[in-house]
Amino acid sequence: MSLAEARDDASAGADIGAEMAAIGRAAKEAARRLANATTKEKNAALKAMAAAIRGNEEKILAENALDVTDAREAKTADAFVDRLTLDAGRVEAMATGIEEIAALPDPIGTVLAEWDRPNGLHIERVRTPLGVIGIIYESRPNVTADAGALCVKAGNAAILRGGSDSFRTSAAIHACLVEGLEAAGLPKEAIQIVPTRERIAVGYMLSGLSGAIDVIVPRGGKSLVARVQNEARVPVFAHLEGICHIYVDRDADLDMAREIVVNAKMRRPGICGAVETLLVDGKVADTHLKPLIVALKEAGCMVRGDEQSRAVVPGVTPAAESDWSTEYLDAIISVKVVDGIRAAIDHIEHYGSHHTDAIITDDKAAAERFMSRVDSAIVLHNASTQFADGGEFGMGAEIGIATGKMHARGPVGVEQLTSFKYRVRGSGQVRA
Repeated sequence: MSLAEARDDASAGADIGAEMAAIGRAAKEAARRLANATTKEKNAALKAMAAAIRGNEEKILAENALDVTDAREAKTADAFVDRLTLDAGRVEAMATGIEEIAALPDPIGTVLAEWDRPNGLHIERVRTPLGVIGIIYESRPNVTADAGALCVKAGNAAILRGGSDSFRTSAAIHACLVEGLEAAGLPKEAIQIVPTRERIAVGYMLSGLSGAIDVIVPRGGKSLVARVQNEARVPVFAHLEGICHIYVDRDADLDMAREIVVNAKMRRPGICGAVETLLVDGKVADTHLKPLIVALKEAGCMVRGDEQSRAVVPGVTPAAESDWSTEYLDAIISVKVVDGIRAAIDHIEHYGSHHTDAIITDDKAAAERFMSRVDSAIVLHNASTQFADGGEFGMGAEIGIATGKMHARGPVGVEQLTSFKYRVRGSGQVRA
């Protein structure tokens, strides 16, 4: 790189830094207004956002088509292209999701607990907004709508940094959110989107923008989340890999298991709730394993199996050690025969990401044992792992699935985007 080029890069970085600082200041000011917005104001904004998305469907789809074309030309994996692609149904789902968020109870001001002290003080623990939330995400442009709407409902300002692959689509959706804010008389700076594809902007967000950002939420691949966790100077709601498992127990109904496993893998292979590893109890390997693998293959899934699986079903691709800790996000699944529920739990503990894991069984005791001992954000009994979604939980939408244990865990919805404070009422009490 020449000296002139280095100077140009430094100048560009300084310009982006100044722009990001301005975004942070505007977000902090907007957060103060939004924290005291009424439920009526926030809901009016959300409903106007949904209407704007419907009214701008053609523009959103046109911008999305350009993003998808670029992704295909860049030889992006089909699963990631699927996450990027919008159609009329997905646009409508965004609008409906925002309306569902509007219909949720307003968490702000909710009294979580209250009690009286012997000295007459009355103490209340009350929900409050977090402040300014930075959301960094990849591929899925619908996160723009979900994240912006959830933050507004919880009284927070949002700074959104979508992936470069969905840059045009996210900008078109963001314009609809701003339209909704302005229609309700709320500051347009309550939801801002980073106006550059340059990666340096992410670094500025991770620095906290001089105290403007209160929390960062990453939603994307392992490398993105690792960078956020390593570099962030503000608290992070970690959304790590979705290395999800299904354990088919010896008391599992085969027809149910077949339907659940195929759905959990193939409904949408590229989402974080897609199952990546199938564990089958050795007691039913002879009866259950082959039908499950055949069903997966017929659905278009590549199967990688351990030695026992390949002994039962010849022709299965050998699984490498790395397969047990791989989030494929594609039509690929690893299969292993295990010696009962204890071995299944041990495997999940060793290789899993604490995201979502499921057991299929008619034995209620086995189900309770699995659900109490598997330390994941979401555990399911006789249901597809693809239910790992805030919308399916009745939250309207979610920013992501938090796999950590501090503050938020599982779907990060409206309530998870709040904190609390204590209100103490007295009648002249002083401390002895």
